[in-house]
Amino acid sequence: MPPSLPLVEAISQRVDRFTAQRREEAAELGPEGLTFVDHAAASLQGGKRLRARFCWWAWRGVAGQNAADADAVVGAAAALEVFQAAALVHDDLIDNSDTRRGRPSAHRALEAGHRGAGWTGDAEAYGRAGSVLLGDLLVAWSDDLLEESLATLRPAAAARARAEYARMRRDVTAGQFLDIAEESAWSTAPDDTLADRALRVASYKSARYSVQQPLVIGGALAGGNEATLAALRAFGHPLGMAFQLRDDVLGVFGDEAETGKPAGDDLREGKRTALVAYARAALAPDERPRFDELLGDSAMTDADIAWLRERITSTGALDRVERLIVDYAAEADAALNAARLDAEAAAELRSLARAAVQRRA
Repeated sequence: MPPSLPLVEAISQRVDRFTAQRREEAAELGPEGLTFVDHAAASLQGGKRLRARFCWWAWRGVAGQNAADADAVVGAAAALEVFQAAALVHDDLIDNSDTRRGRPSAHRALEAGHRGAGWTGDAEAYGRAGSVLLGDLLVAWSDDLLEESLATLRPAAAARARAEYARMRRDVTAGQFLDIAEESAWSTAPDDTLADRALRVASYKSARYSVQQPLVIGGALAGGNEATLAALRAFGHPLGMAFQLRDDVLGVFGDEAETGKPAGDDLREGKRTALVAYARAALAPDERPRFDELLGDSAMTDADIAWLRERITSTGALDRVERLIVDYAAEADAALNAARLDAEAAAELRSLARAAVQRRA
């Protein structure tokens, strides 16, 4: 990466070059195939490039200021953003979300394209089926870009980074399943286990692949030893938990203009988060039936959302989650202080940590 080129721009340019190459290869697929690739490329636009930045600065923290292989690390970091796009495409389909980053979600965009072209058949079914394949294509792209980037690295570092990347993929896939399973299984689980079950989902679905694994992959790319990688895990997991809990709060109380998703979307989707578990546990017995009935009702009104929000606040659940975010963030900060990383990189990681926890979108 040229020293004068900002990191986020360098990552975005690497993604753009990669997708341009994929579009050239898709020419023989005809107009429908090109449209498919264009939808994949569109899903890669925007975002904070948070995972890529955690990866880069962990690499810099271990490798030092004069390390080589910067271009390869930018490519590997960009591969994380491609994988993130795949996860979001599948997540929006599972949750039946209409928007992502203020734009139509992938399955809705495909659906609209079907209607706009005047094609026959069920446009909604086409959009859903197409988005399954779109997410799969993005997973394949992320592997392709990763392998292309690792080709120039030392074999031992490449092998360790590859293994960590594979672990990330397995964890987030299992976490996605735990998330959808919890929306059904919670009713058969003891009430006093629901919060812990929600935190387990948060760990596997988000905390690991959003923060912990990008950090560890960056450290592996730098050839970090096991003690160094353990220090990055100790920093990354609690920070990832704080990141996801902040996401849970925004999913209920966030401003639509900032989050790009409808207010109260997580309530309509029936997300069984720690926020919900804590609120439900503290509700008066006569309020629980309505709480359970509303949660997951896609047709709930603004008044229904306001009622749920008020219960989440009045039971102390929101305050409890906010305290948990503070505790996780403090644990992460202590771990970062103890890690032996380059000072500039540690400062950048600390800044990223604050942004992840204090964000409004």
